Amino acid sequence: MMAQQAEPAAVSTLLFTVNNREVSTEEFKYLYLKNYPKKEDHTEVKINNYLDLLIAFKTKVAEAINRGYDTTAAFRKEFRSYRGELMRPYVADKNQLDRLTREAYERMGIEVRVSHILFVLKPDATPGDTLAAYNKALAVRERLMRGDDFAKLAREFSEEPGAKTNNGDLGYFTVMQMVYPFEQAAYSLKTGEISPIVKTSFGYHLLKVTDRRLARGEVEVSHILLRKSPTTDDKKLKNKIFDIYDQLQGGRPWDDLCREFSDDQSTRNTGGRLKPFGVGAFAASVPEFEATAFSIHQPGEVSDPFQSVYGWHIVRLERRIPIPPFQQIEETLRRRVGNDERLLMAEQHVFEKRKVTLQFVEQESIKKIVLALGDSTLQAGKWKFKGPSDLWSKQLFTLRGAGFTVSQFVSFVLTEQFKTNQPPATLMERFYGQFVRQQMDDVEDADLTKSNQTYRNLIKEYREGILLFTIMEKEVWNKGSEDTAGVRAYYTKHRDRYRAAERVKARIFSTDDSLFMNQIKSKVAKGDSLTRLDMKKFRSAQVARVYASGESKVIDRIPKVVGVHFTSQTGMYHMVQIDNLVPAGIRDLEEVRSQVISDYQDTLEKEWVAKLKKKYPAKVNSKGKKIVLRELTQP
Repeated sequence: MMAQQAEPAAVSTLLFTVNNREVSTEEFKYLYLKNYPKKEDHTEVKINNYLDLLIAFKTKVAEAINRGYDTTAAFRKEFRSYRGELMRPYVADKNQLDRLTREAYERMGIEVRVSHILFVLKPDATPGDTLAAYNKALAVRERLMRGDDFAKLAREFSEEPGAKTNNGDLGYFTVMQMVYPFEQAAYSLKTGEISPIVKTSFGYHLLKVTDRRLARGEVEVSHILLRKSPTTDDKKLKNKIFDIYDQLQGGRPWDDLCREFSDDQSTRNTGGRLKPFGVGAFAASVPEFEATAFSIHQPGEVSDPFQSVYGWHIVRLERRIPIPPFQQIEETLRRRVGNDERLLMAEQHVFEKRKVTLQFVEQESIKKIVLALGDSTLQAGKWKFKGPSDLWSKQLFTLRGAGFTVSQFVSFVLTEQFKTNQPPATLMERFYGQFVRQQMDDVEDADLTKSNQTYRNLIKEYREGILLFTIMEKEVWNKGSEDTAGVRAYYTKHRDRYRAAERVKARIFSTDDSLFMNQIKSKVAKGDSLTRLDMKKFRSAQVARVYASGESKVIDRIPKVVGVHFTSQTGMYHMVQIDNLVPAGIRDLEEVRSQVISDYQDTLEKEWVAKLKKKYPAKVNSKGKKIVLRELTQP
């Protein structure tokens, strides 16, 4: 196990308290520098603003703790999951971790294109099933080595659903986008070479590397998504996305359209911004999205609308991110490697070393009796303890002399059991292993929290982040979006905020075919009616909506007169049908619903935080504040 040396104790002073919970100057500086790494942001005004935000944050967390949200089973499960990921790099074998981190960085610079043939092996496969799958893989490999066509055999034998149409081609990928044994085989092969039989959690694979190229790094994009559903009218959805695209081309702000139309609830209020991703991240699920994102070259450039299995998308490039120097991402990459299967494959060896370090002593006879209590009810997720009463308080094992009893293990199983076809004996062994690791994690978590400032900061940040999300969802987000009566009442009270000048209710029809548009102009000039076929030929036909000045460059270019008008810009030709003029005044709720909901949520949050600040008044230490200002603003 990697020897974790205690970090030098940072000199820290109390900055403020909320509900008797202290926040130190060191915690504040850690969070501030994480959010504002650039020195030009280290001004007194920004530091004071961030202090106010952090006090509000801690006040919300205090309320979540007061309500007991940190004691629920859901919170404990989510927090343990995050904690396990954060802890793993700190308890890994250092030499192994260093080697795997360097290996991962070297592979980041290369993208490989691989085809494979999969022979599925389920987790609960019997020895007979395992042998049968292996023999099938062996027979196909022999044919490949004799020169049979890989694509043909993939279509015929691969049990991956897409193989019939893609010939087993997985496209390009890079490090940490495939399970580690698969990645290891892919990067070990020469172009055109056939792999030995490779076993992963999915089954047995035969790989062929068809190409290698230098990696293209990552891209960061924003997107607008119109989600497809079983009841969706595909034609209307397509018209709607092209309507949005035309509004973008007409100059309407991206963020406004994203907030109003995007069906991606997690990003619609933040401009549709997604986390950066590399080649292969979406190749299996949404290849069109990945291909489009990497085809855009200039930041701010917007893609044409395109379709995927999820619906219709428009993508805007925010930035391209080249692969940074190793020193710059070493720590981040080390954490990712620490949470990846490549390190888990060596976990058993590390696990045994951890046992020695933590002085693990097991009562074999008690363990044997307890694990034998597993029966068919465990497979149904309805198992109950049926052992002798004197077994209940017996110790299963000790860590540094502290005992863990049968009753604690039984409580763990009762919480974790689920419906499965796995044999009861396998399940009991699995639960026992998980229980032991959980207790070891608890001990090591206490050690790391005392000795390692970086870990202490991270674990606190994640813990409080989960609590914040939980309470914000209950108090602000759900109320704001589901309280239709509250939204309407807010709108009624603040109607003047949604006042607009004279507007037009209009439809916009667009095409890039100038000849077709001239034909339409001629028909309109003659007073002829446009046929349904004419209307179908337009590239997009927007639904009628109300436009205010500045919302559409297309609308702004034509006279505000009822009737049919024509205009063009940037290679697109538009016919605009103005149905009527809307007098200056207050917009209807339906026109501005998304804006009203957002404003209502902001108000709910402000009112709620104001009450919380009275309930949990913050006490700021002037000495600590001076220290923070001095240390962050110094040249």
